[in-house]
Amino acid sequence: MKRSRPANKIGLTVVYLFLIAVSLWVLFPMWRVLSVALRPGDRLLSTTLELFPSDATLQNFKAVIQDHDLLLWLWNSLIISLTTAFLGVSIAALSSYALSRWTFRGRNAMLIAIFCTQLLPQTAMMIASYLMILKLNLVNTYMGIIIAYSIKAVPFSIWILKGYYNTIPREIEEAASIDGAGQVRILYRIFLPLAAPALSIVFLLNFMSGWNEYLFARIILQKSELATWPLGLTRLSGQFLTSWGDFSAASLIIAVPVVVLFLFSSRYLLSGLTLGAVEG
Repeated sequence: MKRSRPANKIGLTVVYLFLIAVSLWVLFPMWRVLSVALRPGDRLLSTTLELFPSDATLQNFKAVIQDHDLLLWLWNSLIISLTTAFLGVSIAALSSYALSRWTFRGRNAMLIAIFCTQLLPQTAMMIASYLMILKLNLVNTYMGIIIAYSIKAVPFSIWILKGYYNTIPREIEEAASIDGAGQVRILYRIFLPLAAPALSIVFLLNFMSGWNEYLFARIILQKSELATWPLGLTRLSGQFLTSWGDFSAASLIIAVPVVVLFLFSSRYLLSGLTLGAVEG
């Protein structure tokens, strides 16, 4: 056992050095974006590798907020992403329970259909989704883009939650039923609290899907006052000139809501993804 300790220390040292190298590799682009955002306008194309510019300024942050509609873009993205995430989790939480706990005719066919929707690329459903939204007169509305996002979010949420629900022992529900609890009470007071990790991770993934989406938003949201941040950032890039300072500052501001959401849901991230994928 004594001879294995030096080998273990060497192995741990190699692992730590590798993790440090990977962390630096990941953080380097973020640091460069921050460096460009802090540079004055006449030094945006500087190739210096200093950690922070000697003449750092917050002018780019002020400009992107005051001269552009960044706050409006963020507000639109938050409304659409949060509504899509909440709608996807709400529908999937009940649908997945039925698919996990009940046996009925067409259940397997429904699961196969839900799985097949995950194999289709988003662009394959674009024309059908747009025609449906156009028929409903929901182009250039929050509801239209939320429906477009939910078409993909709901089946994905059902598939993840159904796999997680299968890991919850049926004995818990049977014990509650023996104690006199009804089906609705068991679902809302016992089952859903136990599924909190999966619900949290599905909410996060649905939020990220709507937060970063560009293509559907570009087609459905044609009014400037409804633009989300992916649409808004394209206005900072012109045909012959790109405001790299404003672009970098806006990118950092846009990352704040996502970082905050990840911090609140980080404890559910690993368990929700792992347990939800164990059983189909």
